[in-house]
Amino acid sequence: MPQKSPTRAHLDTVEKASFLRVLTYAGAIIAFLIGSGFATGQEILQYFTSYGYWGVFGTGLLVLVLMTYVAVEFFVVGQAKKFDRPSRIFHYYCGKHLGTFFDYFSILFVFLSFTVMVAGAGAVFEEHYGMSRYVGGIGLAVVVGISVWFGLKSLVDVIGKIGPVIVVVAIALGLLGIFRNPGGIAEGNALLSGLDLTQASTNWFMAGLSYVGFCMLWLAAFLTALGKTARNRKEASSGALAGSIAFSVACIIVGLGLLANIVRVGGTEIPMLVLAKDVSPVLAAGISVMILAGIYTTAVPLLWTVSSRFFADKTPRFKYLTIALAVVGTVIGLVLPFSQMVNIVYVVNGYVGILLLVLMLVKTGTRLVRRQPL
Repeated sequence: MPQKSPTRAHLDTVEKASFLRVLTYAGAIIAFLIGSGFATGQEILQYFTSYGYWGVFGTGLLVLVLMTYVAVEFFVVGQAKKFDRPSRIFHYYCGKHLGTFFDYFSILFVFLSFTVMVAGAGAVFEEHYGMSRYVGGIGLAVVVGISVWFGLKSLVDVIGKIGPVIVVVAIALGLLGIFRNPGGIAEGNALLSGLDLTQASTNWFMAGLSYVGFCMLWLAAFLTALGKTARNRKEASSGALAGSIAFSVACIIVGLGLLANIVRVGGTEIPMLVLAKDVSPVLAAGISVMILAGIYTTAVPLLWTVSSRFFADKTPRFKYLTIALAVVGTVIGLVLPFSQMVNIVYVVNGYVGILLLVLMLVKTGTRLVRRQPL
C-alpha cells in the first residue's frame, strides 16, 4: 500500500515530462518553418494565395499530408539510428553517391535560406520602421550568431517555446483578415487572373511539391538531430505529427486571410503587416516584432545546421565558422530585394527537394513491404 502512491506519482511525472517534450519538439518544428517567408506572408502569397481556392486548399492539404510524412520519418529515423552526423540521413535514403550530393547541396541551400532570413529582417526594418535595411539585416545576423554559439540544446529550449506563440498570432491575424472582409475571399479569387502576382510555379500542385521540397532540405539534418535526443519512438513521432499539422493549418488560414485582401497585399514585401495596419498601428507594431521573432527562430537552426555539418557543436572551430558564415550571409542577403530572394532560392531548391521526397517514399515503401527495421 505505501508503495502504490510513489509509483503512481512517478508514472505521472514521466508521462507529463514526455508530453511537455512532445510539445517542445512540435514547437521547434513550427518555429523552424515559420521564418521570414511565412511570418511576413510573402511565402504564403507566392505558394498558396496566388493560385486562389486551389492554391489555399489544394496546396494546403498536399503540404499537410507530405509534411507530416517527412517530419515523422526524419524524427523517427534520427531517434532510431542516432547518426554520428545528422547529414547521414541523406545517405540512409539516397545511397552513397546521391546521398553525398544531397548532403552538400542541402548545406548550400540551407545557407542561402539563412541569407533570405537576413533579407527578410532588412525588409521589415525598411518597410515598417522606415530604417535602413542594413540595420535589420546586420542586427539579425549578430543575434543569430550569438545564439548558435551556445549550441543545439539551448536552441531547442528557446525556439520550441517561441514557435507555438508565433503560430497562434499568425492564425489570429489570418482570421482577422477573413472576418473583416468575409466576402473578399470570393472577390479575391475572381480578381486573381487580372493581378500581376509572383507565383512559385505554373500550377498549385507543383507549387505544393516545391514547397514541401524546400522545407525538407531545411528539416532533414535538424530533425534528425532532434530525433536523436528523443527518448523513444512515440515521443519523436508525436512531436513531428503535432508540429506538421499545426503548421499546415496555419498556412491555410493565413492563405485565406491574404486572399480576402489580395488587392491590398499583392505586390507588397510584407503582406502580413498590411493586414495588421488595416486593424491598428499598435497591432502592426506588435506584428512586426512577431515577424522578427519568426525570422529569428528559423535563422538560428539554419545557421546551426551549416556550421554543425563541418564541426562538432560548441567547439572553437564551430564557433569561428558560425561567425564567418553570419558575416558572408549578411552581405549576400542585403543585395537582392526580399521577395526576389524568396522566389529564386526557395523555388529552385524546392524542385531538387522533390527528388529527395521520391527517394524517401521508395525507401519507406521498400522497408514496409519487406518489414525491415529502421
